[in-house]
Amino acid sequence: MNQTLFTPTRFGKIALQNRVVMAPMTRNRAEVDGTPTDIMAEHYGQRGDAGLIVAEGAWPEVTGQAYCRQPGIETAEHVRGWRKVTDAVHARGGSIVLQIMHSGRIGSSQIKPAGVRSVSPSAIQAQGKIWTDAAGMQDFDVPHALSADEVRKAIAEHAAAAKRAVDAGFDGVELHGTSGYLSLQFLHSSTNQRTDEYGGNAARRARFAVECLAAMGDAIGIDRVGLRLNPGNTFNDTSDENSEATHAELMRQAAKLNLAYLHVMRALFEPSIDAFKLARENFGTNLILNDGFNAESAEAALQAGEGQAVSFARHFIANPDLVQRMRLGLPLSKFDRNTLYTAGAKGYNDYAQADEIQIA
Repeated sequence: MNQTLFTPTRFGKIALQNRVVMAPMTRNRAEVDGTPTDIMAEHYGQRGDAGLIVAEGAWPEVTGQAYCRQPGIETAEHVRGWRKVTDAVHARGGSIVLQIMHSGRIGSSQIKPAGVRSVSPSAIQAQGKIWTDAAGMQDFDVPHALSADEVRKAIAEHAAAAKRAVDAGFDGVELHGTSGYLSLQFLHSSTNQRTDEYGGNAARRARFAVECLAAMGDAIGIDRVGLRLNPGNTFNDTSDENSEATHAELMRQAAKLNLAYLHVMRALFEPSIDAFKLARENFGTNLILNDGFNAESAEAALQAGEGQAVSFARHFIANPDLVQRMRLGLPLSKFDRNTLYTAGAKGYNDYAQADEIQIA
């Protein structure tokens, strides 16, 4: 059988040395102010033989910060920190894009700087709690409902963040459209109660994401911009009256922009939705497929024409040499769940390469 998974491909201007993509994973290893650290550069560099790395969600401006020690892409210090990351990946021949993630109402005043508020399309508090280093578990903030002018400012901030990402050496950017963050808050009927041009029917609720994508494309070239979606996703207390139809509407609008790619997750929250088929029918074939794949099922999906590349998250945590292990059929190491979000290099940069395990 031909091994499509290990052949080169391209998404717009983004060249991939193989079709194994590292999915974005929040790991909370940045400085308190969001500046990427040297251990982050080491971590991503270790995994630089991936065809493409989608770096963890970074806030475009501090209103959009969700988590403690989450990186940003707002300041000159952020740009310099990320430059170490991109240099490390490019030295391995890899490509890397930055996921732009505005958290909207998901966050806490105990995490953001004093006086910085959480925002959302409507002033509806998310049910649930979030960890804060300062005060432990806290309720999500009651968000400020963005005015139309503030919505347009947030869109401009996404464009500025994309420009800074390219200045930091990234090959492109990906808009985070899942997991209950700002883009999905606009898209979903449960979190968007607006009556202006950014609320109402699915076409208008999709407008925020589409305008963010277009603005980022104007800033860096639309062939460097991707989008991540997960139809049926209800994480962080969001839901939609018809998630399949709503996501299909967004996909159709996004397809008209000629994006580099759509990164689509399997619809685990709503198994009746065939997310990959939905994406092919409404967006096209330049797809990165995600969730639940191993080397064999990824190869089968590519050979069946379901997508152009496959992304892996959990497998990359404990297997920095995942591409080589998959290529040679070597066993995969398991990650330590207790160190997923802790500070420091433990459980982050200390996972062994396969040859080190064999020597030991």
